[in-house]
Amino acid sequence: MNSEKPQASGQMMAHPLLISDLIEYAACHHGQQKIISNRLEGDLHSYSYRDALVRCKKLANALLALGVEEGDRIGTLAWNGYRHFECYYGISGIGAICHTINPRLYSEQIEYIIQHAEDSYLLVDACFIPLLEPIADRLASVKGIIVLIDADQMPTSSLNNLINYEALLAKQDDQLVWPDLDADSAACLCYTSGTTGHPKGVLYSHRSTVMHAFASRNPDALNISSDSVVMPVVPMYHVCAWGVPYIAPMSGATLVLPGQGMAGKDLYRLIDYAKVDLMLGVPTVWLGLIEYLKEHQLTIPSVKTVGVGGAASPRVLVEALDKDYGIYLLPIWGMTETSPLATLGAKRKSMADMTDDQRYHVQTSAGKPMLGIDIEIFDEETNLPLKHDGQARGLLRVRGPWVLSSYYKADKSDSFIEDQQGRIWFDTGDIATIDEDSYLRIVDRAKDVVKSGGEWISSIDLENAAQGCKGVTEACVIGVKHLKWDERPLLFIVAQDGNLKKETIYDFLADKVAKWWLPDDIIFVDQLPHTATGKLQKRTLRDEYWHYLMD
Repeated sequence: MNSEKPQASGQMMAHPLLISDLIEYAACHHGQQKIISNRLEGDLHSYSYRDALVRCKKLANALLALGVEEGDRIGTLAWNGYRHFECYYGISGIGAICHTINPRLYSEQIEYIIQHAEDSYLLVDACFIPLLEPIADRLASVKGIIVLIDADQMPTSSLNNLINYEALLAKQDDQLVWPDLDADSAACLCYTSGTTGHPKGVLYSHRSTVMHAFASRNPDALNISSDSVVMPVVPMYHVCAWGVPYIAPMSGATLVLPGQGMAGKDLYRLIDYAKVDLMLGVPTVWLGLIEYLKEHQLTIPSVKTVGVGGAASPRVLVEALDKDYGIYLLPIWGMTETSPLATLGAKRKSMADMTDDQRYHVQTSAGKPMLGIDIEIFDEETNLPLKHDGQARGLLRVRGPWVLSSYYKADKSDSFIEDQQGRIWFDTGDIATIDEDSYLRIVDRAKDVVKSGGEWISSIDLENAAQGCKGVTEACVIGVKHLKWDERPLLFIVAQDGNLKKETIYDFLADKVAKWWLPDDIIFVDQLPHTATGKLQKRTLRDEYWHYLMD
């Protein structure tokens, strides 16, 4: 006789977590809050969440009229703007899948992604039409290309299946009851930047997207409320702009979308106009904005926090934002595979008692995991967890309700590892430490760490140290082949002018890193190669310079 008692079920309503609920909530309870966009047409556009809901429903009706069905992939090639925002909701709201495509990928990769996803329609900013013209004949699944622009500004093109977005919406009714979808049904599709091999698809569900938004808006995360004015400078084609187009409506926050205006002048214009208080993006964007502000002796007093991810935050940026502008740099870490936010370094009251060095050390970490995300570092040989002492370095793995369980249309990969307790973790490919207070610090990508004489040299730490040297615009470190030590670091520098000397950099680094970490040579270059998401493309440099020290 089985003596085990049956597990009792909770007696709560089984209401699914759906993306359409976010825009309905914003329109109903924060209807007058604004979405402000820098349009490609050249002007600023402003409308309310209530207005946005009307147009989202018109788009949904238009897609249904075109024959779009639940599960169909609808691609977008667009900057951060109100029309792209409408795509996020009009597509996913009817059960189709919003597939954001990165226009900065190589043409062959864009073609591969559209074909792999089998997109039936594409919604495209006019400036990206030239990307599609050479490959259109090979996009067999695409039935039509909807151009996100005013009807009187439609571009001329060799493409014969163009549809104007505004003309399409004008024909539609604004009445729609969103379908009652399964919360675990697919909602959004993003592909990795594909630094090795083909890009890989990550398919988010309605549930995972809404849960990610819930966790990300919290005070110990992005701290977004109805009083916030948020500007995601991270593109909406890159991991759903870190979830901000979902988080802002959930919170009733004012949403500011910069279009293609990522330069300092364009960002300052929007910050000053909308009184932005929270911005999110990669370090290079903020370094460019600071350069513009200093050149024109401008300030941005409304901005309280800048969230930085996509690359490690160099101390020089943390310090400049703090001392020159009174802005807190909020460190963020995540991946396409984690939706993407996983850890954040929120400002705490206890930081007021810290020295600058102590506080900046925290701000150059990757922060702490949000509720729902488990992080762990594992020994490569034993597959056992390592101590959280800030010193032990191991393979970083994550698990949680907005972490992928497999790649789209792919067999189970070796990125998914079972631990001693039978739990499945996603292996990030990063080398990391975790300290006693749960702060994560990414030491390097496993493939980028310099393995010198059996010891590891962090390319990230060495790059960040070099970027603190006056006259350095950008730094990149790779490991290259060495006869005695296996690998040694090689440092590439983009300088502000031609006056910077190797000796100056070596002298600066002398007390910043261990002596054996010092690069074997320093090479000055005009520019460094980057991936489509703005990260340093080290593979290109390794291929060219692998035998540099052997010649």
